[in-house]
Amino acid sequence: MTTISLWRKMKQYPQLGLVLLAYVAFVALGMPDGLLGVAWPSIRTHFSIPLDAIGILLAAGVTGYMTSSFFSGPLVTRLGVGRVLSLSCALTGLALLGYTLAPTWWVMVLLGIVAGLGAGAIDAGLNTYAAAHFSEGVMQWLHASWGIGITLGPIIMTFGLTTWNAWQFGYQAVSTFQFLLAAGFALTLGMWQVETRPAASETPKKLTNYQTPLLETLLQPRVWMSIGLFFLYVGGETALGTWVYTLLTESRGVTPTAAGFWAGSYWATFTVGRILAGLFARRAGVNLLVSGGLIGALAGSALLVWNPSPLLNLLAVVVIGFSIAPIFPAMMSGTSRRVGEHFAANTIGMQMAATGLGTAVIPGLMGVFARQVSLEVIPWCLLAVYGGLLGLYLLTLRSGASH
Repeated sequence: MTTISLWRKMKQYPQLGLVLLAYVAFVALGMPDGLLGVAWPSIRTHFSIPLDAIGILLAAGVTGYMTSSFFSGPLVTRLGVGRVLSLSCALTGLALLGYTLAPTWWVMVLLGIVAGLGAGAIDAGLNTYAAAHFSEGVMQWLHASWGIGITLGPIIMTFGLTTWNAWQFGYQAVSTFQFLLAAGFALTLGMWQVETRPAASETPKKLTNYQTPLLETLLQPRVWMSIGLFFLYVGGETALGTWVYTLLTESRGVTPTAAGFWAGSYWATFTVGRILAGLFARRAGVNLLVSGGLIGALAGSALLVWNPSPLLNLLAVVVIGFSIAPIFPAMMSGTSRRVGEHFAANTIGMQMAATGLGTAVIPGLMGVFARQVSLEVIPWCLLAVYGGLLGLYLLTLRSGASH
């Protein structure tokens, strides 16, 4: 199918076009997240900073991410989804390009705030829209698109390091892609405006009907448990992606090329897992996807702790990536069942804010522990995170709401 014929199909079937653009948006969101883990050893050498300084950069990104996530609802209402997409990609592109030009470490940290602002609003807005309008299978595939992006990130960065010995190449390449996407979304504003204004005869999903006060939502214990799930899950997911390259190269003797490949394989199997989960999501159900995934993640983490051989280390990374794949979209789809439809819309926004906090806090703390003890503490921390997540999820099943 040519580009022109694809465009005509999208104009003829705007709902299909909306889904395709949402997939592309999540690819764009994933690509920058896959760069840092592979680039970090080179970045800290370039700026002469300690191992755990990564926590400062992650915290800067979270500051921007949580700010724009919190205001995502008013932003989408005021500007429309298409404009938010376009502005988000443009901001992210500017920040990534700025990384490569930053004269000092603190300039890069400030640019991390800008990158977080670019990602936060669109991430929260699309997840809320998807939870209300897309099936569980489509939700899995939507997040698989993010997995495609984050899989490409380590591959691009490894190529730049091995070919030109320059971490800047990866960020420059991804920033170019972000600018192209910003232009693409700007050219499709009309499609988003049509799709985000449903006709009066359409019946929206129930969770979008409620305008529950934020304070009332915050008073619900099950809402806080649901927020905790996303804090722990994304913290564990990001921690392995951030530290696996450093663990393998600096503590377990794996070559940089092989470590870069397996860091990419973590996200590749993660993506494959979400694609497959999308095929069976309706039949398997949310609870089986989450519980089964966490059991697999615990098994992979235990294998990484055991460290019997380099080959089995790499296998452990693949097992964890495949196992955790369906957890995030499945938990997102199950939000209204855990907290009740009255509180679901508010809770989804807070869950997305919690992912930003988890992204900074958990990998950052692991970096502090690794500096104080050794990098070998990382697998033990992963085991603790996934064990705690499984326990909390089982607790939410006992106290969750079904209406």
